[in-house]
Amino acid sequence: MPKQERTPEAQLARLIRRYPSLEPLRETVWAVYQALEASFAAGGKLLVCGNGGSAADADHIVGELMKGFYLRRPLPAQEREKLGPVGEKLQGALPAIALTQHAGLSTAFLNDVDPFLIYAQQVYGYGRAGDCFLGISTSGNARNVCEAARVAHARGLTTLALTGAGGGTLGEICDLCIRVPETVTADIQELHLPVYHALCAMLEMRFFAAGEPEDA
Repeated sequence: MPKQERTPEAQLARLIRRYPSLEPLRETVWAVYQALEASFAAGGKLLVCGNGGSAADADHIVGELMKGFYLRRPLPAQEREKLGPVGEKLQGALPAIALTQHAGLSTAFLNDVDPFLIYAQQVYGYGRAGDCFLGISTSGNARNVCEAARVAHARGLTTLALTGAGGGTLGEICDLCIRVPETVTADIQELHLPVYHALCAMLEMRFFAAGEPEDA
């Protein structure tokens, strides 16, 4: 990747250049990036959830944050020295958890307690003040995601949403909401992907570009 593209600003500009319909969302995307950046810089983590295709998106986001995306993210020299050969292969990570993947916990809770609170329970257990919560819902009205957002707010997390044009309930209760300008589910999902790819790239440039080899 060219050196001039290794900044959050350049990655945001690239998103808007490739998807001009997202231009009205430029400031909101930047605000969401800033919220995530502040949380990670302070030692926080990201909790992500959604349903169906949005659940797959939650997994995808975690995959981009927890390992190299565009960059190799080599560990600091001191850590590589401590870890030996393993340290040469490990990559820098931004801590993120997809709440979609804990089948044992989720099925137990939905069977024993309430199926609409499977994400809320995990937010209560994992979430700490200063963390971020990201709820993904094309309609903005997924009940289990909205309940999780409410718990996140009560626990002191910064609440973020990724929705379609309407925003729904999720857009109303979250601190920040990226409402992509589409109303059909598939079309919304097709814009969600470049938005969260851009956010992951922006965060990667902020936290890892400085330590990246020039030839990466």
